[in-house]
Amino acid sequence: TESLNRAMPMLRHKGDMATAERWTEGAAKEEAETDAPSRVGKTALRALRLAGRAAIDYALPPRCPGCGAVVGEDRQFCLTCWSSLHFLDGPACARCSIPLPTALPGSSIECGACMADAPPFDGAPAAVAYGPVARTVALRLKYGRRTGHARLMAQLMARPLATLGVAEDMVLVPVPLHRWRLWARGFNQAALAAAALSRQTGAAHDPHLLVRTKATVALRGKGRRERERIVAGAFALSDEAKAKAAGRHLVLIDDVHASGATLRAAARTLKRSGAARVSALTWARVVPDALMTGNIFDFADVDSDMHDERMAG
Repeated sequence: TESLNRAMPMLRHKGDMATAERWTEGAAKEEAETDAPSRVGKTALRALRLAGRAAIDYALPPRCPGCGAVVGEDRQFCLTCWSSLHFLDGPACARCSIPLPTALPGSSIECGACMADAPPFDGAPAAVAYGPVARTVALRLKYGRRTGHARLMAQLMARPLATLGVAEDMVLVPVPLHRWRLWARGFNQAALAAAALSRQTGAAHDPHLLVRTKATVALRGKGRRERERIVAGAFALSDEAKAKAAGRHLVLIDDVHASGATLRAAARTLKRSGAARVSALTWARVVPDALMTGNIFDFADVDSDMHDERMAG
């Protein structure tokens, strides 16, 4: 086609136009013949991948992350587990995002706890309420080393993230682990979820903006004031944090929002970075509705600092 465009000024008569048409047809045929091997190669590669995937699925079929039942695709819940998840997408507190079933959709109101003592973040939604399936996914990621569960979490966390604002204005900041715990575990589950969420939504993420300077004891069995005292001073900003965070919307990422002590301590530290706004986002949130359905447990047991619980498999 390019050769034809160069030759067009020399084609003055109808006979020349017929020659041009034959020339175009020949060029198109030549291009088709040239591309044929490439298309055949791509088709063969695609078929090979499908065959390989089928063989792997036959030997190691994808399983539900909640109960282990065989499912059709990776990172897919079975119908029973999917139906048991309680998605937190209804009316909620404008400050802490705890569900407010009696509030009007779209209304900007705060719960009584936030009016009495406002948390240091502007919005803290979660994908699902903390329950048996959400707990299993979180613990299998954290202690069962099922790191692929972080991508599953991110898929469902993308929707509540969108309620916090425009992804291009955000920086996702995972709640950090102390270096001793990071060395012992080998990974930070919040950082894995933040990285997966960043790839999915296009939001920037910085796992080094916030650092944990103090190794804290487990929050198990502690009261609210004691939990607040334990995590006080546990976080610090990195050397370049103020330059990176100035004027940005920072979104803390963690797996479970239970008592909220860890999120509040981390958010207070991020507030000192000069960020325009600080929010939080988690995979699962402890809410009264979850407790009313028999999900009874100590809030501190599922805080991001927990380390006494284990789940294998």
